[in-house]
Amino acid sequence: MQLVEKAQIMDEAGIGRALTRIAHEILERNKGVPDVMLVGIRTRGVPLSQRLAERIAEIEGVKVPVGILDITLYRDDLSTIAEHPIVHETKLPGNVNGKIVILVDDVLFTGRTTRAAMDALVDYGRPRQIQLAVLIDRGHRELPIRADYVGKNVPTARREIVSVRLRETDEGRERVVIEEPAGEI
Repeated sequence: MQLVEKAQIMDEAGIGRALTRIAHEILERNKGVPDVMLVGIRTRGVPLSQRLAERIAEIEGVKVPVGILDITLYRDDLSTIAEHPIVHETKLPGNVNGKIVILVDDVLFTGRTTRAAMDALVDYGRPRQIQLAVLIDRGHRELPIRADYVGKNVPTARREIVSVRLRETDEGRERVVIEEPAGEI
């Protein structure tokens, strides 16, 4: 499917400002980070969680543990993705029992990725609380899930695609764009 860029909604500086604000909100809501663990949902949630940890360390002087969560086998659309999906390793920075685990992802859309992430996470233990931080909330929820921390709310049409491009995972400039299938603009 050929995609056409419709609009840029965040540049590199905007992404940085959003992550700094989210870091402050995490610190304020949790009264610091003694029991907090950041867990990035593979793929783009991983570098975002690492950046949040860096910002929290700059602000608070405390290193927050960061983990990686692969949700491939927990997806409800697994059979439609690929006949032989590629499963990556989940790496949690310690025991999740009794911790405040903040799941980090790039875009919140239907809520199904978040549901799969929560299912995967509880297979590793029983967190005291699970919170959700996303760079973009684009609406169109299919499940009763909302983010605790949002970089930017972006109303979109269902046919549109929000693409987050980060230097760690993508080539080119760091930015967030809205795209549409060619011929639908």
